[in-house]
Amino acid sequence: MSVITYRQALHDALRSEMLRDENVFLIGEEIGLFEGSYKITAGMLAEFGPKRVRDTPIAEEGFTGAAIGAAMLGLRPVVEIMTINFSLLALDQIVNHAAKIYGMFGGQSRVPMVIRTPGGGGQQLGATHSQNIELYYAFVPGMKVVAPSSPADAKALMIAAIRDDDPVLVLENLALYNTKGEVPDADDPAEIGRAAITRQGADITVVAYSRMAAVALQVAAQLAESDGIDVEVVDLRSLRPLDRETIVSSVRKTNCAVVLEDDWLTYGIGAEIAATISDGAFDWLDAPVRRVAMAEVPLPYAKPLETAALPSADDVISAIRQTLDAVARRR
Repeated sequence: MSVITYRQALHDALRSEMLRDENVFLIGEEIGLFEGSYKITAGMLAEFGPKRVRDTPIAEEGFTGAAIGAAMLGLRPVVEIMTINFSLLALDQIVNHAAKIYGMFGGQSRVPMVIRTPGGGGQQLGATHSQNIELYYAFVPGMKVVAPSSPADAKALMIAAIRDDDPVLVLENLALYNTKGEVPDADDPAEIGRAAITRQGADITVVAYSRMAAVALQVAAQLAESDGIDVEVVDLRSLRPLDRETIVSSVRKTNCAVVLEDDWLTYGIGAEIAATISDGAFDWLDAPVRRVAMAEVPLPYAKPLETAALPSADDVISAIRQTLDAVARRR
């Protein structure tokens, strides 16, 4: 077990899989000579050469399509799209080809590829470079979408994604790259589609993913110390497939829930989680499900406005207290 950053965990997963399987190769903008915009691919070009670490032009639709073709022919490409915002330029390739080829051709051809891309606000990159648009892809049958919140999950889910025979989108939040945590030295894959209860609790369930799952753990520790509130944290880890069973089981235990996301509230992933709770645990609920999300605006560049628009630990604490107050009034 080593203590490393989220960034290093992703790097180690890519390197170990390239050493394990010669069919794995990397493709994307500035991943070779420049070693990636966020240095995930540092040292890869020197170690594996330009055949397996392929710099591309600024043409997301083109190199994503090339990767799809390579995957259909037996290779395992890992596409780096510099930011999830730029994946919109490859939307047709991802949604209409990568996600549908297996089904449209009756299983005769698979697309074992990974698209890894960072997203999220808080870095003063402006409205068009700070979005969390994972909903676009989690919505699409044929895709798998994972969102690790810790270095350990970043490594294990990346390994699982590379070994999977379907297209997998790996979401990396920019705010997590420098976070540290314990990571097993073994190269064991996670189970895609399985949520994790990262903190056991009895009073309330908090469901989150990516950066907000890390915030949930911080809030849970703070409330346990300051108020004696026992928060259970469910980290989704996978957005498609979605582990509804773990969510419902937790809420049936605690009888109330708060759902967190780093995206806009309307039509969000949190809405799907709330619907899942309603379907599976309605009779167990002692209060309405509350949701915490970002302000429904294009994210401002100015730091005070950007910070105000993004969901914070204080927002989560407020939602938890309001929910528990509602429970207390009913009892």
